[in-house]
Amino acid sequence: MSQALLNMWISFIALGLMFVSAGTAIFSRAKLKGWLQTTVLVFSFICLMISGIIVFFIVLGGPTST
Repeated sequence: MSQALLNMWISFIALGLMFVSAGTAIFSRAKLKGWLQTTVLVFSFICLMISGIIVFFIVLGGPTST
């Protein structure tokens, strides 16, 4: 597997984490209360931070050859 293809799959994982983050945040705000809401929102924030770090390193890696 080439480096470019590997970067593509890693960026798809980051995109999936962003969707998980948005979905869990919306769900917790609409349906949950108390400590469970806080826990789910913390999980959402962690997913968002991990995806941001992944995207940051993929972008800093620059273009790759095929």
